[in-house]
Amino acid sequence: MDIHEYQAKEILANFGVGVPPGALAYSPEQAAYRARELGGEAWVVKAQVHAGGRGKAGGVKVCNSDQEIYAASEGMFGQKLVTHQTGPEGKGVYRVYVEASVGIAREIYLGLVLDRSSQRVMIVASAEGGMEIEEISANEPDSIVRAIVEPAVGLQEFQVREIAFQLGMDPAVTQHMVRTLQGCYRAFTELDATMVEINPLVVTVDNRVLALDAKMTFDDNALFRHPQVAELRDKSQEDPRESRAGDRGLNYVGLEGNIGCIVNGAGLAMATMDTIKLAGGEPANFLDIGGGATPDRVAKAFRLVMSDSNVQAVLVNIFAGINRCDWVAEGVVQALRETRVDVPVIVRLSGTNVEEGKKILAKSGLPIIRANTLSEAAERAVDAWRNDVAQGTQVRAVS
Repeated sequence: MDIHEYQAKEILANFGVGVPPGALAYSPEQAAYRARELGGEAWVVKAQVHAGGRGKAGGVKVCNSDQEIYAASEGMFGQKLVTHQTGPEGKGVYRVYVEASVGIAREIYLGLVLDRSSQRVMIVASAEGGMEIEEISANEPDSIVRAIVEPAVGLQEFQVREIAFQLGMDPAVTQHMVRTLQGCYRAFTELDATMVEINPLVVTVDNRVLALDAKMTFDDNALFRHPQVAELRDKSQEDPRESRAGDRGLNYVGLEGNIGCIVNGAGLAMATMDTIKLAGGEPANFLDIGGGATPDRVAKAFRLVMSDSNVQAVLVNIFAGINRCDWVAEGVVQALRETRVDVPVIVRLSGTNVEEGKKILAKSGLPIIRANTLSEAAERAVDAWRNDVAQGTQVRAVS
């Protein structure tokens, strides 16, 4: 789960990380008022969306008066901010963050991520702050500093000092860096985060270390332990299909293809998508219905897949171990009778109670295309999609 910049800064500030004074606004009038509350002579207005690259897309504006703040925020509210991370559809702007401007002496990139190979938290830093980490890796690979944190002892002060030395930081600000990095690490571990990114982390002209921007991502599976974090979720920034799936206990990722997938098990779902690609098709989604594929759960999965207007065929691929094929078959029949599904449906069942499942599909009288293997199911799904599209084109041509 991602959160907004202002939320991440509030969390990090509670762990001792320095942040500039700022306030949230939901209208241009409120944004101008927030600036007067903060005081000063210059402010930064930032669109709050779950995406990087806001500055290049016009989502970050430096302002020197109330009028400039009003105009900048008015140009953001209600608009779609399109960055390299949002895709062409963009993200809606419904709130802005007004922050006091600070004098910057230098910028640094700082990130904490889970390193899967070492199964540890890795600190990634670079003296080239202000750029995306992908740009830094491509343009300044030698500037990247990495350090692994041993979980038995946590982040040690000497490690932070080594990082600061490698970044060429002034010894006068090293202790500020220690407090900042140890605060980030505690926030990461105590709140079950999967990423903390500060870009840029700045050293000010008066030798303070401040997080000028902040991003945090949390492990969805651990949110039950942190209700205060779960409350920060903003569904307006999420794919509505993925939000609906999450609310129903389904693992769903929307893609840009046209063959919907309903599969049990993440590994089998990946294999199904690969096989569809090999057969010449494009998967429309990743959908893992999990181990308890009851009829009602399968029906929910169908309704979710069919909510995507790009779907032109549905492939159901179930290998029943914990599941039962007869339950899945009942779910497919229930979904087709309750939900309008006007595209070809291909079903491949294997495992527990597979014969009973096949009988349920056969007796239903519904136009279900059955397959015995995954490759056969993928080929039939692609063929059915192509035939359906061709027939639709012919109908439109005749009409």
